[in-house]
Amino acid sequence: MDLKSFIDDAPDFPRPGIVFRDISRLLRERFEATVAALDALLDAAEWDRIDLLAGIESRGFVLGAALAARRRKGFVLVRKQGKLPPPVVDEAYALEYGTGVLEMQPGRGRVLIVDDVLATGGTLQAAANLCARGGYDVEALAVLIDLRLADGFAWRTLRPRAAITY
Repeated sequence: MDLKSFIDDAPDFPRPGIVFRDISRLLRERFEATVAALDALLDAAEWDRIDLLAGIESRGFVLGAALAARRRKGFVLVRKQGKLPPPVVDEAYALEYGTGVLEMQPGRGRVLIVDDVLATGGTLQAAANLCARGGYDVEALAVLIDLRLADGFAWRTLRPRAAITY
């Protein structure tokens, strides 16, 4: 199945000059295929090394929670600042059209970080730093879409895996 055919472009969103890759139709029409594509990014031995999935707000919540349920793993929220009750750890970061702060509640376990899109890598790197600072061991990174704007991006030695590339 060509998952890319279900991704819509939204030009000049959220700011002029940005082309937003909208996964809404993919989630609405082919959600099981989407989850299966992400699920297939890791082999069985790698899944055995994962205790939890960490989903990055907000589309990473949808994808990560579905994968966690499918694989019977725990799920951890990586949220924008001020959305979680304490205690939290935080990480400031730059993204392609501004800056932000991510937060999560600390814990333990081996984690797979999931997000919808890898653009410049700022959000994914911040989430990986945050997970490590929060007590989690980052085992893998997975995204639905890699825009190839961050070619060569790796967090430590981990390269993100993508179901769809542009």
